[in-house]
Amino acid sequence: MSRGDHLFVRRRHYTHHGIDCGDGTVIHFGRKSAGGAGRRVERVSRQAFARGGEIRVKSYRFKLPTEQILRNAESRLGETNYSLVRNNCEHIATWSVTGRRQSKQVRNWAVAAPGAIFSFGFLDAMGLQFLLLGSLSVGLLAWRRRPRRR
Repeated sequence: MSRGDHLFVRRRHYTHHGIDCGDGTVIHFGRKSAGGAGRRVERVSRQAFARGGEIRVKSYRFKLPTEQILRNAESRLGETNYSLVRNNCEHIATWSVTGRRQSKQVRNWAVAAPGAIFSFGFLDAMGLQFLLLGSLSVGLLAWRRRPRRR
């Protein structure tokens, strides 16, 4: 990892992104504060950014110069206009590195969601959602109540 790198950490259902400042700190969209305030772009230690996860580096074919990447990231410090779909941690990190605001996660969710909604809608129209849900629940019940060996 080096100064200006786009870092990411896998979390349970998503990946979290930030920019390596080269001094052991990372600029990223922080978590909501305990006082209920919204998320804001902040500079934290690498350990705080990782929260116990493995930090990885996202590679690019084209990157802005390191100093420009850091200027971009630092220009966002204190920002509070977080939006999961339009302005999340990945948008800021990608924009800092390339000059383009993009989130692969959001794009992937946008592609997958209509298919999932359609599938459930189709099952609902056919009256099969109960069959599907019933089969899943019976399977889970059987898995949880495995016979004991004597």
